[in-house]
Amino acid sequence: MRIAVAGATGHIGALTVAALERDGHDVVRISRSLGVDLSTGDGLDAALTSAEAVVDATNAPAAGPAETVARFGTATRNLLAAEERAGVRHHVLLSIAGIDRVEGNAHYAGKREQERLVAAGAVPWTIVPVTQFHDFAEMVAGWTEQDGIATIAPLLVQPIAPADVADVLAEIAVGEPQGRYADVAGPEPQDLVDMARRTLQARGRTVRLVPTWSSTAFGPEMAGDTLLPGEGARIAPTTFDEWLATQR
Repeated sequence: MRIAVAGATGHIGALTVAALERDGHDVVRISRSLGVDLSTGDGLDAALTSAEAVVDATNAPAAGPAETVARFGTATRNLLAAEERAGVRHHVLLSIAGIDRVEGNAHYAGKREQERLVAAGAVPWTIVPVTQFHDFAEMVAGWTEQDGIATIAPLLVQPIAPADVADVLAEIAVGEPQGRYADVAGPEPQDLVDMARRTLQARGRTVRLVPTWSSTAFGPEMAGDTLLPGEGARIAPTTFDEWLATQR
């Protein structure tokens, strides 16, 4: 099966490409660095020739809400229009679990715009909401780290291994469109501060973590079970401890 992966050079995109190729599929990589630009549409028609499905695992750099929504919206409109011209039969969007429960986060606003456009579009679709990745805590600490100190929000999350996300996306892409898929999450809840501490320790790094809602990308509206998966979630197999053992 010929499947295109948008964001193919990114973290999840590259793993999804590998999962699809492992299963014997013909994969087309879509990325600006490979000459296909979602922001302008350049190269999309050629890339999607004969493609039966598209997995959108794209991301966007940090920006304000209006700019983020515009960036995600433009890329999604261009991708969906090219898919319709090419006769693509299945659009699979990687999204985030719980984004409808959080206001004021620019990235979440952009993802909601993606979901809106996909659901309203002509191409049959599946939206796959997943929880934060196992490496999320380390990334968040890195946003604020300075002189060996990092502030980090005390979030409760149920993280998932990036490779498990890729496996789910690859599985869904070869099947029939399912509309909004169940939340996909890792096996157990974790405290983000503890995750960051343990990940940094595994990397051999010493960073003093300061749990706070101030000076972070997240606010108290994300406290409690806001970011946990909803009822009927699909639980991926890899625990945080198992993933962490591979990072040492």
